[in-house]
Parts: sequence; C-alpha cells; structure tokens
Amino acid sequence: MTATDSGGLENKSLPQKSVPLVSMRNIQKSFGSVHALRGASVDVYPGEIVALVGDNGAGKSTLVKVMAGVHAADSGDFEIDSKPANIRTPADATAHGIATVYQDLALCNNLDAVQNLFLGRELTGSSLFGRRIRRAECEVRAREVMTRMRLGNLSLTRPVGAMSGGQRQNIAIARSILWTPKVVILDEPTAALSHSAAQQVADLIRGLADDGLGIVIVSHDIHHFVVNATDRIEVMRLGANAASFRSKDVTGEMVVNAMVGGNEGVNLAG
Repeated sequence: MTATDSGGLENKSLPQKSVPLVSMRNIQKSFGSVHALRGASVDVYPGEIVALVGDNGAGKSTLVKVMAGVHAADSGDFEIDSKPANIRTPADATAHGIATVYQDLALCNNLDAVQNLFLGRELTGSSLFGRRIRRAECEVRAREVMTRMRLGNLSLTRPVGAMSGGQRQNIAIARSILWTPKVVILDEPTAALSHSAAQQVADLIRGLADDGLGIVIVSHDIHHFVVNATDRIEVMRLGANAASFRSKDVTGEMVVNAMVGGNEGVNLAG
C-alpha cells in the first residue's frame, strides 16, 4: 500500500472489474463557503458491496446524496454504464436505476407491508372505475420480491409499526428493489439494530449483491458490519478519498486509522 496525495493509504492490489454500474470522478460540491467535496471519486460494480466511511464531515453522506440526486454536483464526471449521466434530482437517479434507503426508512407505521412497498407508486385501475388500487396485483408483486429476498415468511398484512427494527429495515430494502434498480444506496442500515438483526440485514444485502446489484453503504459500524459484510471500503476525509481497501485484507483498527489520518503504530499502541 502506498500513500495517496491526500495523505492516506491506497491498496494497489484492489481488483479491477470491467465496467462499473456507476462511476463518479473528481466530484466537487460546496455549500456557500463550505467545501463538502473536494474531488471525491467512487466506482460501484455489479455484485459488489462498497462501504463509504469517514468521520463526521468527511463528505461521505454528501457524496451518496449527489449519487442519489439529492444534491447536484458543482463539477466532476458522473457516468452510468460508462455513459455520461446528468443526475440533478432524485427522479433522475431513479430513472437511471439508483435507489436509496435512508436511515429513517420513510415508512408509514399505520400501513401494512404491501401499502408501504407501493407507497406513491400504487398500481391502479382504469379511470372509469375511479382508479381503484389493484390490491391483489400489488400483493402478488410484493410476495415475489419478498420471496426473492428470502423473506417469504414476513407478514404482508401486519402494520409496519408493529414490526421489529430488523423487519422494518427489510421492508425498506424490499421497497428499494421493487422497481429493479441497478444500484442500491443504504444509509446506516444496521443503526439501532441488535446483533442478530444486523446479521440478518447483512445476509440480505449479500443476497442482493449476489443477484448482481451494486450496493453502496454508509455506516459507522466499522469493526463489525463494514469489515465483515462488505467487499470494498472507501475511506473519506475532508471531502476527498483518503484510502481504499479490500474488506477481507484489513481490520477495523486499520480503517479507523485511515479515517483519522494518524500514525498506525501510535494509534494501535493506545
């Protein structure tokens, strides 16, 4: 591993695949006088789980929000399937196959799983009959996606508010893949979950990657979830890339050291 221009470490042995689903290069983003992104880059390949980590203010959340269309980049290159893409709004990102699951999940507790899966995208009938929601068809599609995610035993008619944290996270992820995206962004998917529930979510995410989706995860759970459940770790610091690792080659301490930019020997010595 060698030092990068930003002072971090770069793993030169990272595998290079042919065509990334999403490629972002030299992304710049400022909010007034605050430079949130200073030339940040990330690639997302099919079948790969990529973790974006960094201290508060490192720029990881801003980078995924640019990817999700929440913020428009000031400059930089954004490609999808090796073709330039103009992502300026969340609708643009959705149209290009990028789905996002935010930390608050955005679920309606009084509605059941089917209603939450199709919230805002309900399947309706002809206007001659008042555009009634085609509940039976919604249930069939919901069951198909839940079975694909190996969640066939999860109730579709139970109010989401009565479900556990892990089950609610599963519903939010299921909603993101209902419309067959290419890339799914997950913001703190294991926050406030028990160890067993977090492992179930990790297994679910791995299954999605095995199906060919590109997964981007923002997480602070470095020592457990990030190191054990992802393929690649991109470390950000001060709005730029600081290091890139294969997850299987590093420890949590090495990742944290790259995040803070300290001396590894000193940090590990305590």
